Amino acid sequence: MTRTLRGAIALAGATALCLGAVATSGATQSASAAQGEVRIGLLLPESKTTRYEKFDRPYIEAKIKELAPDAQIDYYNAAESATTQQQQVNTALAKGDKVLILDAVDAKSIQSSVEKARDAGVKVVAYDRLAQGPVDAYVSYDNRKVGELQGKALLDALGDKAGSGQIVMHNGSPTDPNAAEFKAGAHSVLDGKVKIGKEYDTPNWDPNNANQQMSGAISALGKDKIVGVYSANDGLAAGISTALKAAGMNVPLTGQDAQLDAIQRILLGTQTITVEKPYKPEADIAATMAVNLAEGKDLPADLTPTTVTSGSGEKVPANLLTPVVVDKTNIKDTVVKDGLYTVQEICTPTYAAACKEAGLQ
Repeated sequence: MTRTLRGAIALAGATALCLGAVATSGATQSASAAQGEVRIGLLLPESKTTRYEKFDRPYIEAKIKELAPDAQIDYYNAAESATTQQQQVNTALAKGDKVLILDAVDAKSIQSSVEKARDAGVKVVAYDRLAQGPVDAYVSYDNRKVGELQGKALLDALGDKAGSGQIVMHNGSPTDPNAAEFKAGAHSVLDGKVKIGKEYDTPNWDPNNANQQMSGAISALGKDKIVGVYSANDGLAAGISTALKAAGMNVPLTGQDAQLDAIQRILLGTQTITVEKPYKPEADIAATMAVNLAEGKDLPADLTPTTVTSGSGEKVPANLLTPVVVDKTNIKDTVVKDGLYTVQEICTPTYAAACKEAGLQ
């Protein structure tokens, strides 16, 4: 072999080694970039309740971007369909989401999707509702406490009438584990102190269903026999209040979620209280959990100070926040102070006189 040929072969070998090293380096960097990528799927259950699109989604997305500016967020809304949400989980996994923030339409039926995520190495943060299956973390409010606060507020509003008539209970969707906790909390306060004339679960938290149920209860019991109504949330209270108004009734009525229309009903006296669960702290915690998990970090103890047991028996690290009762006397110190609504948003011309009376204007 000539010296020239040997030199050419040596040069080719060195070039190949160099190119191989560059390729290996590039592959390593790509793998490292993929490993460090924060990609999160946000799966919310519906848009009929105003909170999800107006508060939860923007708060969660803003906090994720604050913590991980380059994060990819894939958003899905199930429009109250458990089947749609299962399909959306499949889509999120196919896209390569590393963490799912999941507010389940149906906590039980979503279990197989949570298991599928676990098998794919994807973490799941249960948001507001505790999904069944191997969930990695959970953030919500103390839902039994919500029911207790609602029950106590109803008793306080009834006063001496508590023992002289009947109440009607609307407990929310049977597929929502939170509804069962609200119900249990309310019963722990109300049982033995009031007579429950009618009690309903309300599929899909649908105000129209609540309206029909309330109308049926009025027909069955008689409007003069009903002294109060327990409503698990403000959406149901909207349908209930319409039925009460049609029957010429105005009795104590509870709610939850601090929806704008509920605050306005409270000002007018057609709803007694709502329970505020400030959305931003809950959303911020969920986003922080998700970013930590997406970056491969363990969740710090102060982020999951307690443990809960899901309907499928899993022990889940959790953060349960404290809810607040809102009535006519503290609107300014709760929903206005917390930034949910401005006084201008609440006190439109229809409610101006009531706002002035309540000290909002």
